[in-house]
Order: sequence, then C-alpha cells, then structure tokens
Amino acid sequence: MTREQMARRAAAAAAFGGGGIGLIGAGAAALLLAEAKIAEIQLGVLQGEPPRADGVYGRQFAGGRDAVPLRMVVLGDSTAAGFGVDRADCTPGALLAGGIAATAERPVRLAVVAVNGATSTDLERQCGLALDGPAPDIALIMIGANDIAQLVKPSDSARMLGGTVRRLRAAGAQVVVGTCPDLGAVDGILPPLRTLARRASHQLAAAQTAAVTEAGGRSVALGALLGREFAGRPEMFASDRYHPSARGYLAAAMTLLPSMCAALGVWPQEDDPGTDALGPDAPRAVREGAQRAAAALLGRAAGPTGRWSLSKRPSRRQPAVLPNQPEPAT
Repeated sequence: MTREQMARRAAAAAAFGGGGIGLIGAGAAALLLAEAKIAEIQLGVLQGEPPRADGVYGRQFAGGRDAVPLRMVVLGDSTAAGFGVDRADCTPGALLAGGIAATAERPVRLAVVAVNGATSTDLERQCGLALDGPAPDIALIMIGANDIAQLVKPSDSARMLGGTVRRLRAAGAQVVVGTCPDLGAVDGILPPLRTLARRASHQLAAAQTAAVTEAGGRSVALGALLGREFAGRPEMFASDRYHPSARGYLAAAMTLLPSMCAALGVWPQEDDPGTDALGPDAPRAVREGAQRAAAALLGRAAGPTGRWSLSKRPSRRQPAVLPNQPEPAT
C-alpha cells in the first residue's frame, strides 16, 4: 500500500469504526475523507526497497572471550526494515546491532526479515523465516502503522503479535517490540484526521503492550516516547514525509537500545525502561535512559563501518550530527 492510500484508509477506519474509534456522523466522515485526500497530495512516495543490513557487526570483538556472535533478527514493516534511508548502517537493525555489539563487546549477527507494507498478519511467515536455522538470541519487532491503514482490528493485531512473541520466546529468543508509532506526528495528515490517527495509534499500542507482556516479551512504546520528537520536525522524516530519516531511525534506536541490552543481560537492569507503562510523563524518563545508553557507547567501535557514535539528545535548535552518515532528507 502506498503512503497516499494509507491516509484514505486511515480516514475510513476512523470514520466507520475499522480502527476502533467508533461511528461518527456522515458530515464528519466526509470531512475526514476530504482531509485524507489532502494528505494524499502532500505525502510523497519512495521507490525501491530498503537497504540490506544483514551481516556481522562488531567484528573487532571476535577475538574476545565470547567470539561466537549473538544472533539478532528484525521482524515487522518498512520502518523495521529501514525504508527511507540509502545506507544500511542507518537502518534501525544496523544501529542496534552495532550498539549491542559495543555494549556486550561481542559480535552480533543481524538478519532482517521485515518487509515493506507488512501488517501483523505477516508476522507468522516472518517468524518462520527467523526460526529457519539456529534460534536468535534476540528479536526486534516493529509493527502497527499498516494495521491501522488496512483496517486490522486492534484486538486481532495484538493477538497475532502476541502469538509471534510467544513462538519466539518458546524457541529461546528474547523479544523486544517497538509498538505502533504515532501517526499523528506525520505533518501531511491534518486536523482533525491527525487527532484521530493519533488516537488510533495509541489504542493499538496499548493493545500491543498488553499482548507482548502476556507473551513474555518487552515492549517499548515508540509512539508515546517519540511522537513529540517527530512532530513538526521535517529533518526526522525521509523525503516522503512519512518514513523516518537517518535522524529519525537514530532516535528510535536510542529509545530501543536500553531494553534490548537489558533483555540480553548486558545492560544494568536499573537503567532499563522495561515493559512500558507509559503515562504522559514517562517519555522523558525513558528517553534519559536511552541517552545514558548512547553516551556509554560514544567513541566505541562497532559494526562494519567502524564507530557507533551518538551525539547528545537531538533538540529543535541543534539537531544531532551523525558522523559518516548521509544527510537526512527534509
């Protein structure tokens, strides 16, 4: 599904209850569909596929005590695959593999089975690919936006996600889930559709969190933690104004890293945000935990391209500088 179609589907979900928001009046529904048409015009389209990030990160640690690489797999949709950037080392999987390698001082073998346009219905197939061979030590799942666009019921989406987490846990893998992002942060979606998109995003994220917790995984509410970071900041988005840019993926990786390291036992538990119960004041505390994780990695080598370097938290006045990274699209 293209980004243009997504806005129309999101409006239909909001207007007619497919997204779990409930039935509204015909006049309001017509307004939402008109807003969706405007969003179609404003949202761009990216062509091609995300860069392939599969490989071994942190090879310089191969001579250490734990020379056997940790196995990491990434499941989910286009954001999990890193669509929107041109370089593999800018994708969330590569950033996190490098960060984990630097923290654990052990190589990480990354496999990405996430695909563009995937919904939770595709997780069963992706899980089969992830478990085709030695079981991973840790799995990252990022899913949700397409479920809203394609009118997947939140309860069904959460059930399928929970089943995947349970299957991976049974195979011995630790699982971290980045729940549905905040679609209300997308500038091309205008009010009141933006408000409804945000509400649907939060509703799905809450259902996902419950399912992941019950299945034995860890959840990180990316929408609640990063929605304000992305809103009104075009440098956080790729040229289609929908998918994250290099800076956007870096912010997501910083947020996910503490939970992933803690799940593997290579990061102090007290600094781990754990399974999120995320009220309105939680984002700052969890983000600070991510900043400490990033600061610990400054100047340490990891990954095929050398340094896994993060500057201080991006601000509106002084965005983060990414050494040897492509300039983010605006």
